[in-house]
Amino acid sequence: MILEPGSVSPGAMYHFLISIVVPRPIAFVSTVSPSGVRNLAPFSFFNAISSVPPLVGISILDRKDDPKDTLRNIRDTGEFVTSLVNEALLAPMVESSGEWPAGADEFEIAGLTAAPSHRVKPPRVAASPIAMECRLFREVTLGSAAFIVGEVVCVHVADDVLTEGRVDPAKLMAVGRLGGDGYSVVREVIHQARPKAARTGNT
Repeated sequence: MILEPGSVSPGAMYHFLISIVVPRPIAFVSTVSPSGVRNLAPFSFFNAISSVPPLVGISILDRKDDPKDTLRNIRDTGEFVTSLVNEALLAPMVESSGEWPAGADEFEIAGLTAAPSHRVKPPRVAASPIAMECRLFREVTLGSAAFIVGEVVCVHVADDVLTEGRVDPAKLMAVGRLGGDGYSVVREVIHQARPKAARTGNT
């Protein structure tokens, strides 16, 4: 099969991409509006992009006439929290992802408890084992998406997902997004050491 993007609809291209780039980590993003209305939504176009300073990136479809509450709130306040999704949070995370009316509180819809953050106003998902408090570092327009770069200013980590001071993926049991309504859970971890080689020149 050979696929040229111009030969298919944007929707078909989207479905191809999300079935190819798998599994994708899920950012469970909480924000608040300037008037204090909470919002919670998952995004799977998400990754870590720098460690100095610590930056994470989230791609959000930018509907020009009706931006998502998450995007609007980040633009208005410059703050958000990214909570990670483990197996126990899968069902409520999916529940929160519906096209709920603007101003709806997805914490209440999904039956999730909000916990206060230390450095930013948006709350974190109390049941999430890891939450990163972020401030907007930069917004970049990329095609039909707004790429939100957040600087991590505080991290909450549950002790029970740590082994010798590091996050243990086998304990975290993070959920990854697949195509359509498919998800995966990290249950098995394979360790493969990198080769040790001396760097020479500029290669």
